[in-house]
Amino acid sequence: MPVTVQQLTSQDSDALKALLAKDPAHNIYLLGLLAEFGIGDSRSSYTYWGRFDGKTLTAAVFVGGGGALVVPSAGDSVATGVIADALAERVRLKASVGEKPAVDALVRSLCAGKPRLSKTHRLFSVSADDLGPFTNPLLRLARDEDLERLVPLAAGAVRDMYDRDALAEDPNFEARVAQRVRARRTYVLEENGELVFKVDIGSRSQFGAELEGLYTVPSQRGKGHATLCLGQISRFLLSSLPRLTLRVDEKDESMARIARKVGYLAQRTQRLVLVE
Repeated sequence: MPVTVQQLTSQDSDALKALLAKDPAHNIYLLGLLAEFGIGDSRSSYTYWGRFDGKTLTAAVFVGGGGALVVPSAGDSVATGVIADALAERVRLKASVGEKPAVDALVRSLCAGKPRLSKTHRLFSVSADDLGPFTNPLLRLARDEDLERLVPLAAGAVRDMYDRDALAEDPNFEARVAQRVRARRTYVLEENGELVFKVDIGSRSQFGAELEGLYTVPSQRGKGHATLCLGQISRFLLSSLPRLTLRVDEKDESMARIARKVGYLAQRTQRLVLVE
């Protein structure tokens, strides 16, 4: 059976969705991208590439911005490596996130130098049946009037996760924070006029959602805000979705304990890579 690598088109949408849906927890991010933006066309700033065994799609890779973000489907890292080798002349990887063996394969073929940042994460997932009794009904959607107070929290989350000063390095950072707020993807906890916690819905589809950017201001840590608020947003979202996922830095034992306490179960190892 011949093995080929091809750019996916709208005719491959059902096959791509079916492939990702075989392992929805580990493909939540890609399923959300597919639901929000579709498979794209020649005018799009992103593409999907697939490995076919005969006519069967067996692996896929999302390439945004010519390599600004590269995300592999979960599963066989050897299949991902075949796609990466085929893209070596056209893609220069700048950032990637996904299952560690698959991201490792992408880095080998598409990364010209040593990544500036490489972190391993543990993916955690939860369904409604797994949730513990942790809630805080004061968690709410962020509003436009919160932006001035919210931006420092968002920058703190980026600093903790990526070791970057988003406010100094990214002139569009505040606009992106505002965009998430207006898309109703950011939730905050306010106490005595101060925002003390935030969390974002990073990716969402009928198969579930991925939470990201959990951040408690340093002066408010150790008070249970993260546990109660993670439980609250999880309970809210799982009233209409089958599962949620959350990536936790493997060095962040505190967040891993919080995730487990709320009911999240550890899944496979992930890797985050930033080249520039």
